[in-house]
Amino acid sequence: MEIAALIIGSVALVGAGWVAYEVIAIKRRVAAVPADGDVFKALRELDSDLASVEAAVADVMPRVAGLEAKMPHAITHTGVVAYDAFDNITGNQSKSIALLNDAGSGVVISMLVGRSETLVFTKQIVAGSPNEPLSPEERNAIGTALKR
Repeated sequence: MEIAALIIGSVALVGAGWVAYEVIAIKRRVAAVPADGDVFKALRELDSDLASVEAAVADVMPRVAGLEAKMPHAITHTGVVAYDAFDNITGNQSKSIALLNDAGSGVVISMLVGRSETLVFTKQIVAGSPNEPLSPEERNAIGTALKR
């Protein structure tokens, strides 16, 4: 007898849970209906809003395409090497900086810091190849930039 009561109680509980779930689903559907009941007006407004969004996206797409076309030329790889160029200043004040794009093209800037002067050099890099000989530090900066 007790087992039958337990089974009936369990079935009733599951049934009550199912009814509660259905009531919540119906409430969601009713909440979606506008207060004035004019579903067609709500759909027209939604369609108008969607058209505005589509126009905005259509306006943005050419801009995005232009930016995507420029991306391969953007500086995306950098490498910095610090060193003591003249053996007379401590703290590795001299730097070689590589600024390269995805194709390995860009520039290496070297700043050689001494006690009485600072020298700055730039060297162009095209597809990973310099236009003039590189110092070991400049090669290290390019390797760091390209993760070699």
